[in-house]
Amino acid sequence: MRQSPTPSTDFLDIVDQDFEISRGCPLPLGTIRKPGGINFAIFSRHATSVTLVLFNPGSNTPVAEFPFDPRFNRTGEVWHAFIRGLTGGIEYGYRVDRQPNDALHIHRFDPSIVLADPYARAHSGGETWGERRSGDVNKGQYRSWRSLIVDDSFDWGFDQPLNIPLAETIIYELHVRGFTQHESSKVSNPGTYDGLIEKIPYLKELGVTAVELLPINEFSEIDCIKTNPATGERLLNYWGYHSVGFFAPKASLAFNRTAGSQVTEFKTLVKSLHEAGLEIILDVVFNHTAEGDERGPTISFRGIDNAVYYLLDPETGQYHNYSGCGNTLNCNHPVVRDMILDCLRYWVMEMHVDGFRFDLASILGRGQDGSVLANPPLLERIAADPILGNTKLIAEAWDAAGLY
Repeated sequence: MRQSPTPSTDFLDIVDQDFEISRGCPLPLGTIRKPGGINFAIFSRHATSVTLVLFNPGSNTPVAEFPFDPRFNRTGEVWHAFIRGLTGGIEYGYRVDRQPNDALHIHRFDPSIVLADPYARAHSGGETWGERRSGDVNKGQYRSWRSLIVDDSFDWGFDQPLNIPLAETIIYELHVRGFTQHESSKVSNPGTYDGLIEKIPYLKELGVTAVELLPINEFSEIDCIKTNPATGERLLNYWGYHSVGFFAPKASLAFNRTAGSQVTEFKTLVKSLHEAGLEIILDVVFNHTAEGDERGPTISFRGIDNAVYYLLDPETGQYHNYSGCGNTLNCNHPVVRDMILDCLRYWVMEMHVDGFRFDLASILGRGQDGSVLANPPLLERIAADPILGNTKLIAEAWDAAGLY
């Protein structure tokens, strides 16, 4: 199957003039570089159409759109395509729709919205902390996110897990931005991964053996609707417990504002910590996402397959709010469970982290109807996983609905 649209001049910067779309592979989900091009794959059980949308970096105007043929570019519930001639340095997303959409209270498809890839390893749109732009949705209340294709290459040298015994572990919990943002930190790049590297000698002096980072997965700090009572200024969601992308490190914590630099800078932080004999543990938030309740923005999961990714009331479509943050991720659905496992393995295998602290971990033990499971499949899979089972695993064992 060959398509030959007339590309714009800018588009020639990111693809060869002669390119083609072919069937591609359904796995792995997300993007993967292959000889001659890039494979795209995304899950959606209830969609009837999926379109891949490409952008030049920093542009809100698509330069190409590739509708997936369900007879050709779909295997089971995964939509996929290989774009020959496509290189890195692009931004992308998906339009996802269902026709006829006879269950609007359950399915929240909207083909006018370009959705972020749940498996993207980096996102653009949040490179500058607290920035609100006129092109963002809802007049700047919510960001417009684009997914990036990143280069995974990195010189890890002889880096390997430190495997410090748990009984000998002393953890220092910190916020990457807050730890060095103030001028008193006297670092070259305050509030960044690099700034934290400069403070490693200080951490060593304290005698700690590990740092636990408050959420560094991509999140939207501008989605807070509360204001400063004294000034009326809109407040920011500082802490980061409102994930946009589980696989992606937060861009605004990188000192280099070039899209994708956050991946390399985070890896450099991990390597530097390990060289100093310090482990790194991530605070991960798999209990909800930044899409909130029915009034929240459609960023990714809601528009891709709302009925799969979230716990819903089957009659009304309202979100079960066991997280206290508007929605609850459907953690023990097989597809969502696999996504969480893929994500955790990615952070261990590709990003070399040493462990995880699970926010509101009791939600990971709820079934697809919200009930409490005696043997939650997700938790059993994590504990028995040959990659994850030997990492440091810390659970915040409660949720907002009273499960302890």
